[in-house]
Amino acid sequence: MKTQLLAGILLFAVLISRVSAQQATDSVNADLKIYHLGEVVITGSTEKETVTREEIAKYNTGNAARALNELPSLVFSTTGSRNEGTIYMRGFDLRGVPVYVDGVPVYVPYDGYVDLARFTTAGLSKIEVSKGYSSILYGPNAMGGTINMVSLKPQKKLEIGAKAGMMSGQGYDTYLTLGSNLGKFYFQGLVSKLSRDYIPLSQDADTSKNQPDRKLNNSYSSDSKASVKFGYTPNQTDEYSFNYIYQHGEKGNPVYLGTDPSVKIRFWQWPYWDKESVYFISKTRIADKTFVKTRLFYDRFKNQLNSYDDNTYSSQTKKSSFTSLYNDETYGANVEASTLLVKKNDIKMAFHFKNDNHRENNVGEPIRHVADNTISFGIEDVYSPFAALTLIPGVSYNVRQSLAAENYDSKNDTITQFPSNRNSAMNAQVAAYYQFTPQLKVNVDISHKTRFATMKDRYSYKMGTAIPNPDLEAEATMNYEIAASYTLADKFTLQPALFYSKLGNTIQSVSNVEPGISQMQNTGNSEFMGGDFTAVYTPLEYLRFYLTYSYIQRHNLTNPDIKFTDVPDHKLFGSAEYKAVKNGTIVLSGEYNSKRYSSSDGKDIAPEYFVLNMQLGYSFLKYLKAEAGVNNIFDKNYCISEGYPEAGRTLYVSLYFNLNR
Repeated sequence: MKTQLLAGILLFAVLISRVSAQQATDSVNADLKIYHLGEVVITGSTEKETVTREEIAKYNTGNAARALNELPSLVFSTTGSRNEGTIYMRGFDLRGVPVYVDGVPVYVPYDGYVDLARFTTAGLSKIEVSKGYSSILYGPNAMGGTINMVSLKPQKKLEIGAKAGMMSGQGYDTYLTLGSNLGKFYFQGLVSKLSRDYIPLSQDADTSKNQPDRKLNNSYSSDSKASVKFGYTPNQTDEYSFNYIYQHGEKGNPVYLGTDPSVKIRFWQWPYWDKESVYFISKTRIADKTFVKTRLFYDRFKNQLNSYDDNTYSSQTKKSSFTSLYNDETYGANVEASTLLVKKNDIKMAFHFKNDNHRENNVGEPIRHVADNTISFGIEDVYSPFAALTLIPGVSYNVRQSLAAENYDSKNDTITQFPSNRNSAMNAQVAAYYQFTPQLKVNVDISHKTRFATMKDRYSYKMGTAIPNPDLEAEATMNYEIAASYTLADKFTLQPALFYSKLGNTIQSVSNVEPGISQMQNTGNSEFMGGDFTAVYTPLEYLRFYLTYSYIQRHNLTNPDIKFTDVPDHKLFGSAEYKAVKNGTIVLSGEYNSKRYSSSDGKDIAPEYFVLNMQLGYSFLKYLKAEAGVNNIFDKNYCISEGYPEAGRTLYVSLYFNLNR
């Protein structure tokens, strides 16, 4: 109660101290420095939502998963048993929402997921999101939308950026960027590190044998990143760029602290979680109003998982203990051709090729190799019959072909081949955007989208509890959306949306196909529905309010007793930004989530919660900005995944330097 009163007094004092103010110029975040080659551009559409570099700093979100949480219908969640940060988009998980960096796919080949908590926001200019309807140009598996992280590009001859930050839990957040644009040539480099020794728990958190104090046991993490970009722009229309990114991660996995006796306690650590990406992007004009854009890429993912006997993390003698090694690699290309030669049409055609390779083994076992080829052909047209109306139809054909699928028999220590398998799928969609008035724009879109079964879906034994099913077919969904954008006097913006998705051929685990053994099968039908809105109100030049609300319902039509997990019915996020003095800013932000299921039987539930955060920022000496903040002001004891508590009250302080000449 005292903490709440002090926070209220502080906020009130800051507000009344401001009789009049001018909006401060933030020299650190004013220039977004967007790398436009990394975008996927659809002329005339408004289907994308964006998290900018400025907003990432404003809410102190150090990784991509946390940064995306501010958007409506995007729900941050944690895979507690693996300590992974993830995002659900209108109910779809990341298997149906591919993740890209500069338009290059970076999701892990084996299970289609990616730990977004390992992707730090250092070096990003923005994160683009397409919900439900997403361009055919992104390629296959975009059943529920797409996420594209767009990197920085220098604009001036010399650009230096740096951050030095500290946080509760003996955490550090640092980066250094160096860029130069000399006209025809440009260079961008980055080194960064985000680390934390432990997550500090709320004073209301319970202690136990596996959690004796307020430092969450085995919750350490460390993520280092280095990247370099070289670019060449010979003229006003063409551009060529080479990019390299290296990521090194380490993390522990906090043990389950809940009350469900059926949950198996895991003592897991990842000594390395490494990702390496090399890609080339070009845009070339080949004729008047006709362009070709090419991406060539190679991506490598390696990690090691150590499972220990107990919370000392020192021995591996039990049957449940092991050391697992992953060594995945992907290479591919996508080519996009566009032309404006046909009047009132912007026609785009795209070809995607992706070769995925997964290699795994436990120490002492032989390496197993699984490989797929995925190919996609698509065409999309932006047609504007008159100024107020834009129509965007698109269609694509996707094929996945297995190349290798080695099956390991641990009893006989032998390797055989799973049967070869192939799957194809059609995708089609259309969107209509109508500008009723300069203030009001409405869009309606319908799409039929698919997702191929992952390698894990088809081949995993799930530690001896399941039978593989190589012949799984693609999931499919029909997505419907109606949305609008309304602006009043440049002070108030409202963006409501309603959506409905009907999923068929859903891949679900079917129990007892043999006694005590399950199998993944195409047996499910389900529906996702709801609505969301974003409201932005700027009554004064020094005061801004931001609010998003999401309502999501997910129903399993085939097996109603099986619950969908990790997504609350209601989510509310809001912030108030106030320019307290000429160069100073205070940001108050809060989030409410209703309860969510953490197990498919509905027995494990993460209760509803509300957390409040505050940040103070001040720019001085032209190139410097200092920020200090507190997250979870009221030290709320809460969890996103049942049995895995989140951080209590945490403090942070950061100093930014930005030089552009």
